[in-house]
Amino acid sequence: MCSSGGSNKTLLIPSDNTFLLQPLVFQGPCNSPSVQVQLEGKIVAPLNKAAWSDLESCEWVSFNKIIGLTVLGSGTINGRGSSFWEVKYFFILKEVKFQLHFEGCNNLEINGITSFDSPRNHISIHDCRQVKITQIKLIAPGDSPNTDGIDISTSIDVEIYDTTVGTGDDCVALNSGSINISITRMQCGPGHGISVGSLGKDGEESMVENVQVTNCTFNETNNGARIKTWPNGKGYARNIVFKDITLTETKNPIIIDQQYIDKGRIDVEESSAVAISNVTFTNFHGTSRQDEIIKIDCSEVTSCKDIVLDRIDITTVDGKKPIVECSNAYGHSTNAYDGCLKTQ
Repeated sequence: MCSSGGSNKTLLIPSDNTFLLQPLVFQGPCNSPSVQVQLEGKIVAPLNKAAWSDLESCEWVSFNKIIGLTVLGSGTINGRGSSFWEVKYFFILKEVKFQLHFEGCNNLEINGITSFDSPRNHISIHDCRQVKITQIKLIAPGDSPNTDGIDISTSIDVEIYDTTVGTGDDCVALNSGSINISITRMQCGPGHGISVGSLGKDGEESMVENVQVTNCTFNETNNGARIKTWPNGKGYARNIVFKDITLTETKNPIIIDQQYIDKGRIDVEESSAVAISNVTFTNFHGTSRQDEIIKIDCSEVTSCKDIVLDRIDITTVDGKKPIVECSNAYGHSTNAYDGCLKTQ
């Protein structure tokens, strides 16, 4: 497929067949200006961790530097990841295995496929330009650790629409270098919602900007719309909109956490922070599993600026009055939450 010239080269994984696949890299660049992987059958990983041929690899199926790649079809890919979710293995093999990894793949399209039980992230998009992801399903148990649906980093112009993601971690995680990202009509849950971050780990400089999340549904997720940054990080997260969001028993519907500390870490004195600005949460409606429906906890060093809370209609499952908390945050809000944000 990759070495042939001409156009429209296709690799077909036929229906009514199941293929056992060890870690594999599709290495570009390819001679054809566009190539296609048509997945109609089933691809399965080795049965458990002990059966993997290469435990050092961070990816199961990886596509590198292939321009004009399309992965499509009605088939399935099953990572059989449960042996990697066990606690005794998770911390040793924390960085493995991304189910589908795309790096340096410009003009990429992923359409129609279903991914089950990834050992870690289902789809990883890194250093890509012009990406469209549509009509896919990403499925894993709600208690499976670090099984992000779509993980994006150092990538520009990514569209995700008409998708279903239910895993044990973020439905979408937007890491540093995520620019011009559009997420529309996603059914998210179970999982941890749609997250910007975490950003600024170990003092790193992180940048995320121009993100639009619209017409999405969060069903029994731990979080809804979330931005999370580490203390002492650098850089910025700006021009972010969460709009027309439906919530069903979401635990933390709206959250900005600039004091994000992962498990096993200790609090540190803060001297810098990722700067958060121009973030809008508008037209949220539905229910929350806990009374605190909005928590905007910003850094004392930078504060959060130009935050908007507009048309927020979230009730609590237990019928108690919703609680809203803001600290070091500037902007404006409407409805009953006016006054939570400081005026600039």
